[in-house]
Amino acid sequence: MIIHWFRNDLRLHDNQALALSAAQADQLLCVYFHDPRQDDTTRWGFSRMGGHRRTFLADALLDLDRALRARGQRLRVLKGSPRQWLSALGPDVRVVCERIAAPEESDEIEALRAVGVAVEEIWQSSLLEPDDLPFTAELLPKIFTDFRRSVEKAQVTPRAPLPTIEHLPPPPTLEMTAATTNIDDVLGVTRAPVDPRASFPYDTEAWRGGESAGLAHVRRYFSSRLPQTYKQTRNGLAGLDYSTKFSPWLASGALSPRTVYAALRAHEDEQGANEDTYWIWFELLWRDHFRLLHLQHGRRLYRAAGLSSLPPPRHDPQAFERWCTGQTGETFIDAAMCELAATGYLSNRMRQNAASWLVNDLQGDFRAGAAWFERQLIDYDPYSNQGNWLYIAGRGTDPRTGRRFDPLKQAQDYDRHGAYRALWNTAD
Repeated sequence: MIIHWFRNDLRLHDNQALALSAAQADQLLCVYFHDPRQDDTTRWGFSRMGGHRRTFLADALLDLDRALRARGQRLRVLKGSPRQWLSALGPDVRVVCERIAAPEESDEIEALRAVGVAVEEIWQSSLLEPDDLPFTAELLPKIFTDFRRSVEKAQVTPRAPLPTIEHLPPPPTLEMTAATTNIDDVLGVTRAPVDPRASFPYDTEAWRGGESAGLAHVRRYFSSRLPQTYKQTRNGLAGLDYSTKFSPWLASGALSPRTVYAALRAHEDEQGANEDTYWIWFELLWRDHFRLLHLQHGRRLYRAAGLSSLPPPRHDPQAFERWCTGQTGETFIDAAMCELAATGYLSNRMRQNAASWLVNDLQGDFRAGAAWFERQLIDYDPYSNQGNWLYIAGRGTDPRTGRRFDPLKQAQDYDRHGAYRALWNTAD
């Protein structure tokens, strides 16, 4: 029997690990684990996973379960650590799963192997295959611009996405003791309407978590003219159409980056390629770079110093609390933090501003900010979250020693008439 452990790959399309499981199994058990550590209180005083993330993830799992049931399978969503469940199934079990190169996720694999569970990991979250790059992970260019130029000079392009899996082996008759079938109960979801001001209203059908909505959004977006003006609109602060909005589905693995790229190329063939459509490829490469940095540096990225020799940052609990709750007194930043708390989503421009304010103006600990974003964001993933916070804090691979965003200038450039601040009730 093979167990397919779904991690951040909640989809049937372009899923190499699931394709391997399906090809080699006579019987296939499909599982997802909600580790109780996600419910723990962090060192900063709040739980790791907030309500927005829980709801978006639960919908993605519900959608995956529906897709599996249509193919004679089902998804067992279990509360507990993978080691707790899988080590109890005996020595003849083989586990196949996605490889995630972040410390906690890597430790989960090592814990399984330590108790004799056979695990096969498949790398599949990046746009480009590491083996196709003109350098090894050890020689990955540290600066993104050098990485991008090297990839483009070598004319490396993504492989074609795998088709959606239509046939799966049957599940075993195995009963999972204490397994809970209600996904909302396992994840501790309390459903509530999303704030109507949200730029990603994930409680509506078109924006719900899961592969179905993600693929539908890809089709909708690339059949429109929006990609033709993407670079011009990507710094917008509010609304449905200023950015691609792929990130929540990409983060949960409900959407494959190679599928996004294939749709982008089809759009360019039909409607034309320009600097705006190029910028979508550009930002997918940024996402890859953060992933590949984890293959290169691993848990060093999670040190207080990051990759730098800077001293540990300080932490002021009162200042941090004011930042989290949108009570800093800087209205542009407060608007961002109010939006994040109310909706679980924030534009890239406002994420940079909010992170910069904590790190540079409050002289706060970037790790606390990263943990707050982990709690709140529906598009949280460890690679991009850690990479972006290190970038702002000057503790990653950026040649500058930090990136300070002047909130007055940023407000003048991107919210000249105060519409965003007024939207979130923080007008000057």
